[in-house]
Amino acid sequence: MVFGIIGENCSGKSTLAEKIKETLGGEIVTGKDYLRMAKSESEAVSLFREKLCQAMLGDNIIYVIADPEHVKLLPDGAIRILVTADLETIKERFAARMHGNLPAPVALMLERKHGMFDSGEYDYRFDGAAGDAETFCEVLKRELC
Repeated sequence: MVFGIIGENCSGKSTLAEKIKETLGGEIVTGKDYLRMAKSESEAVSLFREKLCQAMLGDNIIYVIADPEHVKLLPDGAIRILVTADLETIKERFAARMHGNLPAPVALMLERKHGMFDSGEYDYRFDGAAGDAETFCEVLKRELC
């Protein structure tokens, strides 16, 4: 199975991906990690798409996506999970990544991007600020088995 964990920077995608891996097993792929599969980007994309299609029939791949262009790589039938967080939480988490400092241009970029995935179609929505990843994964496990 392929799980697309989709959301903005610092929304809680990686935390949820780790919990899905712990609960259901699988390989986590983040962003453009697939580029390591080949020397050229087009070949890497092709190989990654094939890997995702194969995963629909076998082992789990958990693909963590923060770029709208990468959503297009998900095969039909992939489980799409939107991870959201309020803007203040995202800013706090991003500032922590930057050792407590959130420059004004970065804050503006986060504000512009906030909500960019909200209009997509998803199988599940997870609140990365207030949600319980363990409970979410147990529900997911019951529904998929």
